[in-house]
This record gives sequence, C-alpha cells and structure tokens, in this order.
Amino acid sequence: MTTKVIDLRSDTVTLPNTEMREAMYRAEVGDDVFGEDPTVNRLESDAAVLVGKEAALFVPSGTMGNLAAVLTHTARGHAVILDSEAHIFYYEAGGSCLVGGVQLWPVSGLHSPEGLLNFKKALRPENLHFAPAKLLCLENTHNRGGGTILKPEAQNAFFEAARKSGLSVHLDGARIFHAAIALNCPVTDLTRSCDSVMFCLSKGLGAPAGSILAGSASFIQAARRYRKLLGGGMRQAGMLAAAGLIALKHIPHLSEDHRRALRLAQGLSGLPGLKVSPFPPPTNIIIINIENTGLSSPEFVSSLQSYGVKAIAFGENLVRMVTHRDISDSDIDWTLKAVEGLCTKILKQQ
Repeated sequence: MTTKVIDLRSDTVTLPNTEMREAMYRAEVGDDVFGEDPTVNRLESDAAVLVGKEAALFVPSGTMGNLAAVLTHTARGHAVILDSEAHIFYYEAGGSCLVGGVQLWPVSGLHSPEGLLNFKKALRPENLHFAPAKLLCLENTHNRGGGTILKPEAQNAFFEAARKSGLSVHLDGARIFHAAIALNCPVTDLTRSCDSVMFCLSKGLGAPAGSILAGSASFIQAARRYRKLLGGGMRQAGMLAAAGLIALKHIPHLSEDHRRALRLAQGLSGLPGLKVSPFPPPTNIIIINIENTGLSSPEFVSSLQSYGVKAIAFGENLVRMVTHRDISDSDIDWTLKAVEGLCTKILKQQ
C-alpha cells in the first residue's frame, strides 16, 4: 500500500489555493437575496460579459443552474430534447421531470457528426398526442463523450434549426472554457449561439463551489426566482463569489490540463489491455477501455487505488480519469507507473 494519492476522479476535487483562500477571507459581503452582496454582483457582471450575455446569476451548483434554466425556458407538460448521454439526463437526479414536470426527450448521437440530422428527425409535428418540444439542451464539452467538443459552426447549425422549430437553446457549458482553450477561440464563439449558458467554477477552475447561469436580462430575472424556489438563495455569498472571481483568472491555465491529459493518454495507450477513446483526448477527460484486462470497471478502479491512484468507473469496461489544476507532471509519471504495475500484475495472473 502507498500513502501517496493522485486523485483523477474529477476536476471537482481541486482545493482552493492560497490566493483563493485569501480572497475569500477578505471578501466584502452583504445579503445577496436582497441584491446587496457587492462581490456576488461583481462576479455576475464579469461572468455575463465574459460569455457575451446581458446578465448572469450565481448558483450553488451546475445542476441547479441547469435546472433553473429548464424551469425558466419551459412549462409543465413541455418536452426538452437532449442527448441520451447528456449530463442533465444522466446525472441530475431527474430534477427536470420531478420539479419542472417536463418530459426529457433523449436523442442518440446528438453530439455526433450526425447530431443535427438526428435532432431534425426527432422533431415531431404539432399534435395533441405529443408533448410540445420547447427547449434543446446541448453540452460542451460533452462529459460522457470523453470531453468532446461541439465546434461553433455545429452549435450555430443547431441554434438555427431550433429557432426554425420554435425551440430555445440552453448550453450546459460546465467545461465550456476547456472547449474554447482547445479550439483557441474566444468563448463567445461558443456561447453566442444559445439563449442561456451554464458554466461551473468548480470544474477545472478550482473554486470550492458555485456555477454561473447567463442569458438575457429578462431570462435571468425569471431564473432568479427559480433559484430561490430551489433553495439556492444564499445570503453572505460573497466569500464563495470571491473564489469564483479568482477561478476565472485560471482559465488560460486550462491548456496545462489538456497537455497533461494528452501525455497521460499517450502513456496509457502503450500499456497492455488498455485502449483510450477518443484518442487523442480533446480536452482534460481520458476514457479508458479496460475490457481486455479481464477486470470489471469497479474492480480495476479498486485495484488501482491500492497503487495510490483514484479514478472512476464510467460504465461497463470504461474508466475515466480527469486532469486538473492540482495534478502535476510528476503526478502523471506516478499514475503511469501505477497503471503499468497493475497491468503487469494482471498479465501475470492470466
């Protein structure tokens, strides 16, 4: 057993750095529900400008931000079209259905090259038998797709098709800055073709909590009520918002996460029994197919932890690793040696 631990389960495991902790300690605060927290107000203003929207709302989590967006764009009995592997569909506890009373309408391969065609095929004509579709949700980067990216031209095409069919577009941009860094383009190239966008401050950017929902001024005004309804109206939230402001300064450094993800993927691809797909990884998420090792995903993850590396089972025969700001080059070296040691042990037992 080893005492050293390399945590690659997610980019949510990062810890606030010294600069962030100092900013939180010194944050000017007020009652945000009354709109009187100056640090929250600054974060919301800066975030709106950053993604090219009129206004923004600070929420405790990305899940709440996505749910508030769905509630604002729709009414009970409406349908929301999204990818069958989308985070909103897969990981957000059915909140849209339970709280919003909407039907989630999953479409296979929405983020694939055939995605636009699949979306158009999924659209139904107006009919009293059907729940009317009112919202299209896209995800960029696509988590279960291995951090894949929807390029601006693809998003624009979806937006135009949705508009023609009377649908609004919400972008789950939890890792939208990863996409922009990978494409070497302004983030606004990716956010202008949506009516609303949510991005996380705690994924990759290092904040301890918090996300941003952005859109038009009228949209955010309505979403603010839903944030309250969902229990997300925080009081002296400026301490968290101060961390968010520091997190935004970390955006350029996401390229280091991508560089390390590529180096990790290259090393893993050379080990027996492992296959990385997609390869090369588009951003900071590495998906490893471990089928040829003979272990299940939970067994592989459990065995790897004894070597001091934490990963996450990501479905049948799949394991996910995510690089982030707390992972160094030496941590990548350690991880590769650990996985090599595990693979060697498995081969000897076969």
